[in-house]
Amino acid sequence: MEPETTEVFEQADIEKNKTMAGLAYVLFFLPLISCPESRYAKFHANQGLTLLLLAIAGSVILGFIPFLGGILRALYQVGVFILMIMGLLNGLNGKATELPVIGKVKLLK
Repeated sequence: MEPETTEVFEQADIEKNKTMAGLAYVLFFLPLISCPESRYAKFHANQGLTLLLLAIAGSVILGFIPFLGGILRALYQVGVFILMIMGLLNGLNGKATELPVIGKVKLLK
């Protein structure tokens, strides 16, 4: 079952800002600077920022656990990388599908 799409965006907005939406998972602030009026790009910028914060917090927390934490952190980073690829593909393909686990979090208005 695929995660639900949260919002419907104008097709013109999607077509114009697909690239920026995909890049939001590499540099979340890029769409906020280059196309601040795009709701579609802002949706993906929010997902990218949430993913970045999740990656940092998880790595820091797992870094405090001796030995086993290193193994868990490596697995965690693989999971974060998979989410990043999913988001990148969603953005580039014009989909506004929330990422699993973190999709409901709204940091940017």
